[in-house]
Amino acid sequence: MERRKERNWLLNPIAFSIGTLSVHWYGIIIGCGAMLGLWLAIREGRRFNLPADFFMDLVLIGLPSALVGARLYYVAFEWRSYKNTPLEIVAIWHGGIAIYGALIGAIIAAVIYTKRKGYSFWRIVDICAPGLITGQMIGRWGNFMNQEAHGGPVTESFLRNTLHLPNWLVNQMHIQGVYYHPTFLYESLWSFTGLILLIIVRRVPGLRSGELFMGYLSWYSLGRFFVEGVRTDSLAFTGPNWLAVTIKTLWTPMHFFGWGALEAGKNIRVSQLLALAVVAAAVLLIAYRRMRLTVPNYTDPITEKIPSAMPLGSPKT
Repeated sequence: MERRKERNWLLNPIAFSIGTLSVHWYGIIIGCGAMLGLWLAIREGRRFNLPADFFMDLVLIGLPSALVGARLYYVAFEWRSYKNTPLEIVAIWHGGIAIYGALIGAIIAAVIYTKRKGYSFWRIVDICAPGLITGQMIGRWGNFMNQEAHGGPVTESFLRNTLHLPNWLVNQMHIQGVYYHPTFLYESLWSFTGLILLIIVRRVPGLRSGELFMGYLSWYSLGRFFVEGVRTDSLAFTGPNWLAVTIKTLWTPMHFFGWGALEAGKNIRVSQLLALAVVAAAVLLIAYRRMRLTVPNYTDPITEKIPSAMPLGSPKT
């Protein structure tokens, strides 16, 4: 009897309410992830004499851009659901965002911002890379609170005895009578490992500018490729059979962990294909820049490209 009560106990996605306004844990968790990521960027930026205001402004520009990009990316792949109800495109509170769209939006904003400030895009995003993966690591727990973005069905034994998860986590993955893969946890732990690696690698002599950021993209994408195979909410499309077979073959090692790939209705998951493309592009770009270009090291001083630009953090008149 007590065991049954324990299973039915769930975390409330609403942190608190003020009148008719409800504040959700999802927003609080996302905000905490963004603030911790900002703190990491500011701290590393001090080594290069970059003021805190520089990164604060970047976040103020990057977050809305990421949100818009995440929504447009999702809508683009689900256009059939929105073409007859265009007002739903802006109804982001109804759900429907994509992490790769957020990255695209944030990168575009960073390119514009760093160019206007007169700094190298690659030098700045290298500093931000640990903060970005930290935001993703923490932000996934917002999905946990909402019981969303999970994987396919699993047994209770898989969660308790194979993964050895605590009761409160297992209970939250019990949704409408079915237990599900805690994909939020897989991604969070993968991101945490990536954060440690980025912090270590950025002190390695000979690391070139841009390589830490591309390492972040590659690490996250590699993990996302495998986790995406068990997600229940994947964006997908019908593509050539040879490509679908290739992706399934590359995903095969996950069977050793007791994972079973889910069919997404169409044969190619967008995030899996994009993940492979990002990893390949990052590796090729690193090789090209090392062989063909003169690229500064990560530890080299960062200076403005535009001498006449107002120094960052100087008083405004």
